[in-house]
Amino acid sequence: MFAFVLDRLISHGNLTLINASGDARHFGDGTGTPVTMRLHKKNLEWGLGLNPYLKLGEAYMDGTLTIDAPARIYDALDIILSNVGIAWAHPLAKLVGRIRRAKRRIDQFNPVGRARANVAHHYDLDAGLYDLFLDTDKQYSCAYFETPAVGLEAAQLAKKRHIAAKLDLSPETHVLDIGCGWGGMALYIAQETGARVTGVTLSEEQYKIATERAALAGLSDRVQFRLQDYREVDETFDRIVSVGMYEHVGVHHYDEFAAKVHALLKPQGIALIHTIGRLDEPGATNPWIAKYIFPGGYIPALSEVAPTLERHQLLLSDLEVLRLHYASTLHHWRERFLARWDDAVALYDERFARMWEFYLAGSETSFQHEGMVVFQFQLTRQIDAVPLTRDYISDWERDHCAPLVQKKSVSGG
Repeated sequence: MFAFVLDRLISHGNLTLINASGDARHFGDGTGTPVTMRLHKKNLEWGLGLNPYLKLGEAYMDGTLTIDAPARIYDALDIILSNVGIAWAHPLAKLVGRIRRAKRRIDQFNPVGRARANVAHHYDLDAGLYDLFLDTDKQYSCAYFETPAVGLEAAQLAKKRHIAAKLDLSPETHVLDIGCGWGGMALYIAQETGARVTGVTLSEEQYKIATERAALAGLSDRVQFRLQDYREVDETFDRIVSVGMYEHVGVHHYDEFAAKVHALLKPQGIALIHTIGRLDEPGATNPWIAKYIFPGGYIPALSEVAPTLERHQLLLSDLEVLRLHYASTLHHWRERFLARWDDAVALYDERFARMWEFYLAGSETSFQHEGMVVFQFQLTRQIDAVPLTRDYISDWERDHCAPLVQKKSVSGG
């Protein structure tokens, strides 16, 4: 069954599938790096053929599907997804997609209690895991590669600088950071501008580390972190920033999110929402990702976000689409993770390490081939809240573009 799917799907590339009986099938036109995929369990082909979105990752985690060295699972996924593209028109894929979309209301129902549990599932893992592959500031979101050759540390610094520039900050500004992570964005804003920042997170591990980092940096008087759902915040702020959190809101909570941002933002305020997005029509979360990595998560289409902004009087003052930046970010993360493979196994076990590799490899290839991007929405309540042209963004970035080695750094580890 799986061989049938691959035969219908793959027109270019060089993939060999060897089943549990030792029978080999070749797919593609023979171009590119050869990749051999082995199945070690009878009847696995049926599960892979009927539900590849879930079973491929599970089989790799369990070791019942392996890739012959020197290739890795990334190389197999690269062949498969480069043939799939943004929209695979196979009737079975369309049917599966409709079923998954029909379940979204249940899968993405994220009241406060469930949201806390979903966040804990991913972000309250051993902090040492993230030290294996993130930069020293623990930036767990898309970096900004000003040139292709720039390294991860510099690209993550450029991301923070790019976002801060769009917020048009001053020392008198009070910023709310929704989904503040380990505190890197909040600390950067305070260090660079003198602004006050309040960061909220649902992760106990992130809250603990972020608070420790603020104290270590001597910024506890300007940066405060709270273990709190953004829906429970009741002050108003000059600026709101949210990086990599909107993906966890849930499509049926978008109106609730927009209404809350409007309520929290002062009339002349500016908000910047940085989120993964999709270039095609609304879809559904990959079932393997939903089960093992991000329960309750969803990547929105632009057509799902824009109407909620309109309904709650949030003016779209700037929209930027970062296309392949996340693919490059994930490439760095994956290479770093593989270099620390033994440490990952020591933290958890081989199955967990294979799961995390599959997550990083699958995400990287999705950004390369399946139309995944990053949207940066700049939002206001008043049409004159930001300068008339975008020059202020590049001007701020230029003025704050000191070499990386000169920046005061507070390690997230």
